[in-house]
Amino acid sequence: MSRKEVSMIGNLTRDMMRDVMETSLKKPIQTGEFRKNPVEPAWRCPNDYIYELIPTGKFVMEYLKPKQAVTGRVILQLHGGGYIGPMKNIYRRFAVKYSELGFGADVLTPDYRVAPEHPFPAALEDAVYAYKWLLNEKKYDPEQIVVAGDSAGGGLALALCLYAKDHALPLPAGIITMSPWTDVTLSGASYEENYTIDPLFGNSKENMLYQCSYIGDDDPKNPYLSPLFGNFEGFPPMLMQVGSYEVLLDDTREAAKKARAEGVKVRCSVYDGMFHVFQMGLDLIPESREAWEEVGEYLRIVYRIHRDQEGKIVKKVKTRRKDTEERAKLNLLAFLKRELK
Repeated sequence: MSRKEVSMIGNLTRDMMRDVMETSLKKPIQTGEFRKNPVEPAWRCPNDYIYELIPTGKFVMEYLKPKQAVTGRVILQLHGGGYIGPMKNIYRRFAVKYSELGFGADVLTPDYRVAPEHPFPAALEDAVYAYKWLLNEKKYDPEQIVVAGDSAGGGLALALCLYAKDHALPLPAGIITMSPWTDVTLSGASYEENYTIDPLFGNSKENMLYQCSYIGDDDPKNPYLSPLFGNFEGFPPMLMQVGSYEVLLDDTREAAKKARAEGVKVRCSVYDGMFHVFQMGLDLIPESREAWEEVGEYLRIVYRIHRDQEGKIVKKVKTRRKDTEERAKLNLLAFLKRELK
């Protein structure tokens, strides 16, 4: 799916990014110097949420839960940052957004270890730890877990699921990626085709993509580093979003193409005129707003949330197993009959 019309605000935002990248800020932004040590005000958790820091000994996980809801649903968010940047406030806002769109889902965001101090496989090990924590410590049903990530976190989300499949761990119910970095070999045609138009990573190879310290001494074609070279057979349904102006465009398109060929249900949405992780615009940019609406619809489908004509949730089916689907249908029919009397 491709969104053909670019909004005025979307164009303006992209052009402003390009203008900024033509200043002295270009190099520290592209190399990740700014990203490594973000200076931000303290984040204020919304009043209707509980926010916990979970120390693990090697890294910290941030656990966000609605105060008034226990749904059994959870989203494991893996943040971006080129494998060199830590957690930021924008991802805490993402967590709130995911919770709202997930109908009161909890959200776990590990502030995983990053390079150069902690090269591969440190980030993957931490993502696996977080996933196992949800399964074993908090007892979430894997069919109620969705793994989501942007940029490097999107690649990490796919790598986590490859690891889970290879090591006989249950796979989650779904995967969401935003501008995922799926190929650290940078083999996609879009690295050249979009080189002059990408407002963030274009017009220079002195950036965190071409100088990836996370790879270390490993083979960049290792599927746990570059999920594009892995086997997606058996994966849950995936929603993949990307901007058409990104050098990473083919990291999404090729991964989606490969996954479909291996039998995975994939919705691949290319937003025309958009830049890397444009979803950071939240409700300020029409394209970002539309992308988040698409995330909400995806979560509704994956979590099997049914609404009545007035928009109220009338049934939450907690499993996709065939032996319970018929029972769920009968329960829903009985509920509707009672309500319509």
